[in-house]
Amino acid sequence: MALAFLIISLLGVRGRKEETFTYRGGFWLMLIGLLPYLSGTMIFSLNAEPMTLMCLYMGMTFIGYLLVLMGGVRLSRVISRSLRGGAFRRHNEGFQQEEQLRKTDFSLHLRARYKWQGKWRDSYISFINSRRGILICGSPGSGKSWFLIEPMIGQLTEKGFALFVFDFKFPVLSQHVYDQFQRNRDKYPASTQFYCINFTDLSRSHRCNVIAPESMEYMADAIGASRTILLSMNKTWVNRQGDFFVESPVNFLAALIWFLRKYQGGIYCTLPHAIELAQVPYDKLFTLLNAEPEIQTLIGPFIEAYRNKTMEMLDSQLSSARIPLGRLASPDLYYVLTGNDGSLDINDPAAPKILCLGGDPPRQEALAPILSLYIDRLNKRINQQGKYKCALVCDEFATVRAYSMTTIIATGRSNNIVPIIAVQDLSQLRTQYSRDEADLFLNIAGNLVCGQVGGETARWVSERFPGVVRYNKTVSVNSSDTSVSRSEQTTSAVDVATIANLSSGEFVGIVADDPELEVEFKAFHARITKDAKSTDRKRSEEMPVVRQVDAAMIEANFQQVKREIEEMVTTETQRILGDPVLSKKMVKR
Repeated sequence: MALAFLIISLLGVRGRKEETFTYRGGFWLMLIGLLPYLSGTMIFSLNAEPMTLMCLYMGMTFIGYLLVLMGGVRLSRVISRSLRGGAFRRHNEGFQQEEQLRKTDFSLHLRARYKWQGKWRDSYISFINSRRGILICGSPGSGKSWFLIEPMIGQLTEKGFALFVFDFKFPVLSQHVYDQFQRNRDKYPASTQFYCINFTDLSRSHRCNVIAPESMEYMADAIGASRTILLSMNKTWVNRQGDFFVESPVNFLAALIWFLRKYQGGIYCTLPHAIELAQVPYDKLFTLLNAEPEIQTLIGPFIEAYRNKTMEMLDSQLSSARIPLGRLASPDLYYVLTGNDGSLDINDPAAPKILCLGGDPPRQEALAPILSLYIDRLNKRINQQGKYKCALVCDEFATVRAYSMTTIIATGRSNNIVPIIAVQDLSQLRTQYSRDEADLFLNIAGNLVCGQVGGETARWVSERFPGVVRYNKTVSVNSSDTSVSRSEQTTSAVDVATIANLSSGEFVGIVADDPELEVEFKAFHARITKDAKSTDRKRSEEMPVVRQVDAAMIEANFQQVKREIEEMVTTETQRILGDPVLSKKMVKR
């Protein structure tokens, strides 16, 4: 009866709240107290004096009673709602995501796991319409290549896509592409070939004329190639397009390229020949160019300045093109750029290609104009109707300047082109492109995947996520009670801090769907999981050796280009002087 009355009295106790008290401690005190309180009668079974037994019985009962009382009072002082949810309250993060695998002819998918309502769940990130473009962002080490690009390349080869891959750290990604192509060789037509262009291992590099005459159909092609080269070499010009001292060297180089394109059907229409032609003295060079009717409008202002002896201005104009081009006068570059092992039309239905373009980080500044021009010219060749399905994968895209990629993302969908570009963050992209151009890349892609980034990029990514409703609780504790208030608030599904603290292999993003196959949950925040097949980096074989190359062969080609330009200048000058009509085109001061 005493215990019953004690328990009844404890039900109404309201003690001062204490953060350090827990329910477990209170229950343990009560349990320990009940043990001597209820087992006290066992004392009377001992052989002792009655007075001694009575004292022991009362002592055990009294101690047990106090422990039960202490435990009950402690239970009343426990805060009913814990204030410790972790420093960052991660239990309140997460949202429902797509868990079903959606497949189409152009879909790419990644296995993933995400956390929602405190539980880990399996999911699939399905890029149902990859032709709308996939933009990948992430700081170095976030897992872009390992978790995203390599699995995508494997799936593209399994579907038999013609493929172009820009491998900034050659040969890591190129070797992976070759391995995947060998494993899925049966998915391609028998005429499909593997090509590799790089400036690191020339024995494993095919030679390709980036401005081959058959690809230069209009003068606009020459102007576009000239702009790509010079803006890649002079990054400050990106925001000054249209200025006199920017457009002048662009027109000058375009005139050289178009002259070589028209000369004898374009037998010398290569970038090395254009570089050597730019170094010819003014009087001989202007005479040659003035004799070609189609470029007189481009070269006219330079000739006029030369005749008027405004040499300071003319030197500034032409030196802006000559000096950057002179940095490209390298025997290994000349060797690769003057050959013709294959063309850039990778989606030719009669002969699809797997083409890898290799970069070299230590020579990034020197190779960037050439690599940019390759990508730019390839984009113009493949974006045509009736071609074979193809994909463009550009890792470290911000190291090159290929503005034509925006056209591929915008219009390539109708021509079955899948563009995939990876950058580190927005600031890196703006080093090669103007602010408006960089923003266009970010906004035009339909699919977005982002790893750990910070700053402006994280804010831009966070703004693309839809709002989610979260229920917040506010706990107020006073001396006698605890009050709880609940509120409903709409916040971003993924905030800036979450993006800045993503782990390697953890990504957020938005996917695009099709009208025929809609996706309810387009946003995701998950950890990519790679299966055994995608993590297998076992090489089938080394990339093939195209031809044995030695220093003598490279130097001989370098000297041959110089001789051909000298002979062409001499021959053409004599022809012009010997023709009564053309002799009037002679340029003299």
